[in-house]
Amino acid sequence: MAAPHDPSRAPRARMATRSKSSQRWLKEHFSDPFVKKAKAEGLRSRAAYKLEELVERDRLLRPGMVVVDLGAAPGGWSQWVRQALGDSGRVIALDILEMPSLAGVDFLHGDFREDEVLSQLVAMLGGQPVDLVLSDMAPNKSGVDAVDMPRAMYLSELAMDFADQHLRPGGNFLIKLFQGVGFDDYVKELRRRYDKVVIRKPEASRKRSPEVYALALAKRAVMK
Repeated sequence: MAAPHDPSRAPRARMATRSKSSQRWLKEHFSDPFVKKAKAEGLRSRAAYKLEELVERDRLLRPGMVVVDLGAAPGGWSQWVRQALGDSGRVIALDILEMPSLAGVDFLHGDFREDEVLSQLVAMLGGQPVDLVLSDMAPNKSGVDAVDMPRAMYLSELAMDFADQHLRPGGNFLIKLFQGVGFDDYVKELRRRYDKVVIRKPEASRKRSPEVYALALAKRAVMK
C-alpha cells in the first residue's frame, strides 16, 4: 500500500526549491561585472551595456535624432541614449511599469497593448518622424514556453507595427527577441521591411538567456 499523502510536506519542498533558485540568482546578479559597472557609473541597469555594444558597433546614433524606447523601465536604455545624444534630439520612453524621471526623457506610463496608450504615444511625437525605435519589451514569464513565447511574439508584433507606421524611411529598428516558435517567421518579416537584418548577442546578455537582438537597418519606403 502506498504511504498516505502528507499535504504539509509538499509546499515546504517547493518553497525550499524557490528559495535556492532565488539565492542563486541573487548571487549571480550581484557578482555580475556589468551590474557592478552600472552601479559604479551611475547607470540604472546593466542592460545599458547591451545597448551600448549594439549601437556603437553599427553607429546607430547621430545628433538630433528622435528615439523611441519601448519597454523602457527602469530606464537604462533611455538614460544611455540621452547621454549619448547630449543636448540634441529627443528620447521618448514607454513602459507599463513606473519609471523614475530622467532629465531630457519624455516618459509615458502605460500598456503598449492598449490602443489608448498608443494614441498618447503618437500624440507625444506630434508628427515627428522617428529615426530609431528600440524595444526591450518582454512579458512577465510563467516558465511555460507555450504561454510565454506567444506573449513575447505578440509584443514584438506590436513593436514592428509601430515601426511600420512611425519610423521614417531609412530609419532603424532594434528589438529583443526570444528564440522559439515564431522567431524565424518574425525575422523573415523584418527582412521584407528593411535593407539589412542581423541577429546579435551582446556580451552583456547572459549566456543562458534565450534572448537575442534583431537589428533591422534602413527601413524601406515600400516593402518587398
